[in-house]
Amino acid sequence: MLDIKIEKTACPKEKPESSTLGFGKKFSDHMFVMEYKEGEGWKNPRIIPFGNISLSPASTVFHYGAEIFEGMKAYRTPEGKIQLFRPYENAKRMNNSAERICLPEIPEEDFVQALVELVKLEADWVPSEPETSLYLRPFTIANDPFLGVHPATEAIFMIIASPVGSYYKEGLNPVSIMIETEDVRAVRGGTGYAKCGGNYGASLRAGKKAEEKGYSQVLWLDGVERKYIEEVGAMNVMFMVGDEVITPALTGSILPGITRKSCIELLRSRGYKVTERQFSLDELKEACENGTLKEAWGCGTAAVVSPIGKLVIGDETYVINNNEIGAVTQELYDTLTGIQWGKIEDTFGWVYPVV
Repeated sequence: MLDIKIEKTACPKEKPESSTLGFGKKFSDHMFVMEYKEGEGWKNPRIIPFGNISLSPASTVFHYGAEIFEGMKAYRTPEGKIQLFRPYENAKRMNNSAERICLPEIPEEDFVQALVELVKLEADWVPSEPETSLYLRPFTIANDPFLGVHPATEAIFMIIASPVGSYYKEGLNPVSIMIETEDVRAVRGGTGYAKCGGNYGASLRAGKKAEEKGYSQVLWLDGVERKYIEEVGAMNVMFMVGDEVITPALTGSILPGITRKSCIELLRSRGYKVTERQFSLDELKEACENGTLKEAWGCGTAAVVSPIGKLVIGDETYVINNNEIGAVTQELYDTLTGIQWGKIEDTFGWVYPVV
């Protein structure tokens, strides 16, 4: 167990109005920090006032992209209690990312303890209005103060918190998605399954191109054959084809999403057929054209689920479910958010009480 020291801010910030939250623009009063040094392990765990940090210009993170992160939320229930959603899954995934990027791993119990202690201190920052939460961003950066490509021997682990509303300005309304056929996000054998900044940096050009054309996100194809669907924007993706839900298999280039995993477990518990396999662009086009594609949605922590109303493939635009949210997508959203916000019973054991 960590011996976490707490230094409270002398200048608390004014809490923002829920209507002004947006996503990831405002930050709470405090942050968690601890350092790692090879041969000594993790040390000096503490919660301190939120603020800038000082790093050597030679720090490894700046030159070789040695960093990883997670995304999760703290939710306030109707009774005023606060809970997390499957935090140990985030801890496991962060350690998988750390192994891939050669960063030090963090014991799962320490990871969760750090989250809980920060959320307890920032309890007043967890909003209570519908569709709001406290977004949590744990991250680790390599901090070796010299140049040279090598595994990290020094690192910093931090957690910052941000009260948030909806991720997309559209809210739960269907979004328009453009198929990206030129850029790729990741390849098998690369870092696609790790949650690291390089994957997101590689996505920016295509995302900008899509936005300039009026679309919300891009649908990524695999980086080898350019024929199999992988992810949508920064989320996993699912398709309801006939009476079957199809989602791309985790082949090493796709992030193993915790919301994805929860969607699969929830759907299967209710009798839906869910298949994890390679799903080609040709299959998707055929399903669009013959009317068997009933629904499509992205899923991830930030948006929970995001219905896809239009798919743009080259010069062709395909409208899905009359550009309306489908029954299965709505069921997933209502159930997952109901569990997360404590409005319905958690029969899966997913929620983790904080206070």
